[in-house]
Amino acid sequence: MTPAPAARRPRRPRVPVGPVLMYLSLIVASAVVLLPLAVVLLTSLKTSREVGDGGALSLPGDWLNFDNYVTAFDDGNMVTAFGNTAFILLFSIAGTVVIGSMTAYAIDRFDFRAKKLVMALFLIATLVPAVTTQVATFQVISGFGLVDTRWAPILLYMGTDIVSVYIFLQFIRGIPTSLDEAARLDGANSFTIYRKIIFPLLKPAIATVVIIKGITTYNDFYIPFLYMHSEDLGTISTALFRFKGPFGAHWEAISAGAILVILPTLVIFLLLQRWIYNGFSQGATK
Repeated sequence: MTPAPAARRPRRPRVPVGPVLMYLSLIVASAVVLLPLAVVLLTSLKTSREVGDGGALSLPGDWLNFDNYVTAFDDGNMVTAFGNTAFILLFSIAGTVVIGSMTAYAIDRFDFRAKKLVMALFLIATLVPAVTTQVATFQVISGFGLVDTRWAPILLYMGTDIVSVYIFLQFIRGIPTSLDEAARLDGANSFTIYRKIIFPLLKPAIATVVIIKGITTYNDFYIPFLYMHSEDLGTISTALFRFKGPFGAHWEAISAGAILVILPTLVIFLLLQRWIYNGFSQGATK
């Protein structure tokens, strides 16, 4: 008689290490990003006594305490700051879209001797730190008499965005040249082709450039602070910095001002994030 074989123990399912590490890293990254925002939001709703007595993550006594926001909005001169920021955004984004799309159209559709040199210079411009050229740039802007005007940052934002040129260039390369040839047979010139054929087909690229350029310009502090000295010309970033002066010890008011600055970009990004991701993915596959 042979002994009956022993019953095999069921194997325990293996825990996939890869997905666990992925979700763990996402949780840690989300905590790193969201925790400071939560602290600022909670602080903006507290009183001075609650800020001094409680911890950073302690809850406010009144969740509808908007007095700090009223103080930040009035004393921080936010109305003028939002107006200046909107003015700079409008002209900067419009100029970037027109100049960037025209430059990309000329580089892709025309053959000239210095074409490779131009592309190399664009690549070099992306590698050179902007801080190293600020002295010469300031002298040029001062020579034009644009210091302490809103046109100084507008000119700099329009003329230094090489990234938008590359975004438009990737999309234009995906547009077949047969459309240009058919339009030329109908008597259209180069500008008509750009205006009626190329530019309307660049809507995903335009949406991507508008969002990225808008957020970058909205959050920029260095250029407005360097070229616009007057308080009535301040943007939201410089207004928040100047607001910190008389309210240096009142973190609840400073936090309310920070929330006022963060809120527009946060809402716009959440509403238009689909355009950002689609624009990048389409540009990468063209």
